[in-house]
Amino acid sequence: MLEVANVEVVYNEVILVLRGLSIEVPDGKIVALLGANGAGKTTTARAVGGLLGVHEGKITKGSISFNGADITGAEPSAIVKAGITQVMEGRRTFAELTVDENLRCGGFTVADKAERKESYDRVMALFPVLHERHRQVAGYLSGGEQQMLAIGRALMTSPKLLILDEPSLGLAPRLVEQIRDIIIDINKHGTSVLLIEQNANMALSVADYGYVLETGKVVMDGEASRLLADDDIKEFYLGLHTEEGGEKKSFRDVKHYKRRKRWAS
Repeated sequence: MLEVANVEVVYNEVILVLRGLSIEVPDGKIVALLGANGAGKTTTARAVGGLLGVHEGKITKGSISFNGADITGAEPSAIVKAGITQVMEGRRTFAELTVDENLRCGGFTVADKAERKESYDRVMALFPVLHERHRQVAGYLSGGEQQMLAIGRALMTSPKLLILDEPSLGLAPRLVEQIRDIIIDINKHGTSVLLIEQNANMALSVADYGYVLETGKVVMDGEASRLLADDDIKEFYLGLHTEEGGEKKSFRDVKHYKRRKRWAS
């Protein structure tokens, strides 16, 4: 469905962030994109969604295609109409608008009233808490409720591909589990998902396939179950590395050069 082929992205004409990135999202699948801060995950989302220009960035090499059509450098509105929507990092709800008003904004590009109503009913069924608070101002919702609203707003266009950028960021473990279950439910209803996360455990537990980014390049990829069982993933993303003597060592204690060397091997 989505193919990112050998893409390079430069900010302000000098800062190279993506260095020949290639990933694929098959139709009907969940694909996880993992990496630490600064790895290029959000830039990948911006490149696919046509939002690089807002941040003084541009694609200088490679191509992005969706369902066989080239969308490299296309306008965000055209990309949304093609069937791609995304939930940005930090939720980005309209804080002064109500839940209902936020959802109506999400469905603004849908001309058919019946289709909008169907999408609205689907969102309310998926997020009962939003139904309970549909007249409440979004800025007064909890962090987890705001994340649900952001996802619900994105679903108002009935997208073919949903991009989620760090949906678990800042949420309590119980809410992370809720978001995880929601992603599974969304996918079961036919929407493909590109899940961008630092929380490797959550992402790989729902994904079919995963990519690990470092400094703008894919350094490891494979079936999610295999990555979840991989010693490097356990060591650098789940904090499960064990040193001699049984003492556990966390990600922050591992030297960057060591990580690079082990990926390369």
